Amino acid sequence: MHNALQIDFHSAAAIAWRAASQRHSTAQRSVLAMKKSPILMYLRALILVALAATTMAARAQMPEITLTIAGNKLTAEVAATNPERMQGLMHRRMMPENRGMLFVFTDVSRHAMWMENTYIPLSVAFIDSDGVITNIEDMKPHTRDAHPAVKPVRYALEMNLGWFTKRGIKPGAKLEGLEKAPAPK
Repeated sequence: MHNALQIDFHSAAAIAWRAASQRHSTAQRSVLAMKKSPILMYLRALILVALAATTMAARAQMPEITLTIAGNKLTAEVAATNPERMQGLMHRRMMPENRGMLFVFTDVSRHAMWMENTYIPLSVAFIDSDGVITNIEDMKPHTRDAHPAVKPVRYALEMNLGWFTKRGIKPGAKLEGLEKAPAPK
């Protein structure tokens, strides 16, 4: 009796395996047919264009200002609203050398930054209300480590990793051009 059940079980398993293999092959053929379909290729391209346009529109909404630190000019996108500050540089894959993002906070406090969903290694300078850098922190991509200001600050400036070090910029340096930044909302 035990042997008969064992044989029936093995037969049923073999039949199920063959049926699953046939379904898988059919599914694979369907996927390949969909990949080659001109309509689906057009729809994929349309979706990619829409996503790119949405991303560019979100970035284009942030104003840009020119700032100077120790004779070094840079262009910064300004994140002055809560949604802009929350988004920051997340999901971006690269940033040109002399570009960054200035965060304008609604209150003077010991703000902190982190790197969740951020692909670019960054350095952040925390800046007080007078435009003086209080501290600079290096941040690794895709981490939730908090990088806090050592004193209450109004601003944070994110640049590519090592940007401040390469230029000899240290705490105590003054950032010029902050008066052009929009008021925080």
